[in-house]
Amino acid sequence: MFRWRARAANPHRRWPESLPVVPDRAAPREWVVRDGVIDLRRPVVLGILNLTPDSFSDGGRITSVGQVQELGLRMTEQGADLIDVGGESTRPGAAPVAAEEEWNRIGPAVAALSRAGVRISVDTTKSKVADRALAAGAVAINDVSGLRRDPEIASLCAESGAGLVVMHMRGDPRTMQNDTGYDDLTGEIRSSLERSASMAIERGVRPAQIVVDPGIGFGKSLEGNLEIIARSGTFGTAGYPVLIGPSRKSFIGQLLGVGVEARLEGTIAACVAGLLAGARLFRVHDVQPVRRALDVAWAIREAGA
Repeated sequence: MFRWRARAANPHRRWPESLPVVPDRAAPREWVVRDGVIDLRRPVVLGILNLTPDSFSDGGRITSVGQVQELGLRMTEQGADLIDVGGESTRPGAAPVAAEEEWNRIGPAVAALSRAGVRISVDTTKSKVADRALAAGAVAINDVSGLRRDPEIASLCAESGAGLVVMHMRGDPRTMQNDTGYDDLTGEIRSSLERSASMAIERGVRPAQIVVDPGIGFGKSLEGNLEIIARSGTFGTAGYPVLIGPSRKSFIGQLLGVGVEARLEGTIAACVAGLLAGARLFRVHDVQPVRRALDVAWAIREAGA
């Protein structure tokens, strides 16, 4: 794996106006999670581990704790910095799941992966699930509702020192694609993310624990998703690192005319474009090819710095 070495920022560097990027000198260098820090001076990869029967991409394929542990360890070996475990589908139109059912789906997996030494984040919008996940060893919580559904998640992260990802989503999974029009897409998303971050800070979360996610595919059109990726860096202007999750999303299928299983190249392209635009964290299904592509893109970027 490529290892980044720190070098002095180039004061003469100029960014093209068409590609808004958070300058290196302003970009956060660490993300504080429960068991330490994650280095943001290179791309960070979160490997997706869905334990839902109805996920749009890989629902129902993992049926045992042994499979979970094997997949989590494999993704870690392939370069994942965290394994993001989820037990409730957030695909368009998905119905909500009760907290107890969600925990039953992910609890054994979180415990098994933690025992195996795998760093875990848990994708949930419920404080009851987040509380149990943190007790079982999770180091971060990924809340796709941006704390709108259950602000108590922020209190749990404050008390435990866990990392917190807040995402932008219009409505909920059942309604989010009913209205994908925005007067100012970038500005509205940025303002919403800053409100979510402020809510977390009011409950005691330190800014260094917070990551923002503009929510590709969550209440956005094809054109909106492309704009988000092209302007990834602008969502971190308040000082928070930016995560994007383009993996296997429908906008790639719309662009290329391909199904879910044929969207790897599109995912890699979206991640690299997001990296060059200022994103630092990437939530993906296919860890190894994305990790390799991001490391090469980062090396090229640094050589040109």
